[in-house]
Amino acid sequence: MNSPAHLLKNYGKKQVDKKLLDILVCPVTKGPLIYDKKNKELISLSARLAYPVRDDIPVMLEDEARKITQDEYEQYRK
Repeated sequence: MNSPAHLLKNYGKKQVDKKLLDILVCPVTKGPLIYDKKNKELISLSARLAYPVRDDIPVMLEDEARKITQDEYEQYRK
């Protein structure tokens, strides 16, 4: 079984590992996250926040997240 540290080490390789997304949750709502590869963000629809991914490491701090717009929210819901 892969540890979270191992998954984070391989985070930036092509795509976010499905197992990593299963482990990570929104720190505000504890809800699931959606990986936006283009913008390098982890999206929490329940909190309407986008957490940045910097140097292939997710920054899961509410203060570092940006609020997503209503249009973005609708786009990610699809």
